[in-house]
Amino acid sequence: MAAAFLLAAYHPDAVFDWGLENGLVFCFVPVLIFSYRRFQFSDLSYLLIFMYLCIHEFGAHYKYSDVPLGEWIKPLLHTQRNHYDRIAHFSFGLLLAYPMREIAMRALRVKGRWLYYLPVECTLALSAIYEILEALMATILTPERGEEFVGMQGDIWDSQEDMFMAWMGAVVGVLIIAWVVRRRRARMAQSKTSVYAVTSK
Repeated sequence: MAAAFLLAAYHPDAVFDWGLENGLVFCFVPVLIFSYRRFQFSDLSYLLIFMYLCIHEFGAHYKYSDVPLGEWIKPLLHTQRNHYDRIAHFSFGLLLAYPMREIAMRALRVKGRWLYYLPVECTLALSAIYEILEALMATILTPERGEEFVGMQGDIWDSQEDMFMAWMGAVVGVLIIAWVVRRRRARMAQSKTSVYAVTSK
């Protein structure tokens, strides 16, 4: 993660914007480090968190609105807008749904369908909080170019669409988790049946 930070910090499009984009990251990563002894995520969760942070760092380096990947996608989507921010928000929901489920299951002792409902709701809530904080920071710190900082690119519904993409990512994430859990349970049930059949002979 340190290597990803250093790469993203090397000659970014706008150093000030890169710093603002990483404000929450600079708080989030230390929390992960200092809470490690009290709550350890699984290796898969740490990998998913790392993947999302790398996606974010790539976007922050180019101010999100100028990411080359988004420019390459423009002809495919027949749009003049750089949609990399949509990819990042979708990735937030998709990649962090599993760590959120892990918190709900292990720390909050949640069971049943709530394990699939809470990650989606938390994603939506966190996305809303982020959009509000981003707008406030843009208004206070960069009032003359607030729209550029938040990456609206002329879209007045940008915040709502970003939240929707995060929600969609979380929905896809929990559906994948549910499918994997169902297959695992079916495999375990099948193995138990096989063992019972062998021992009963």
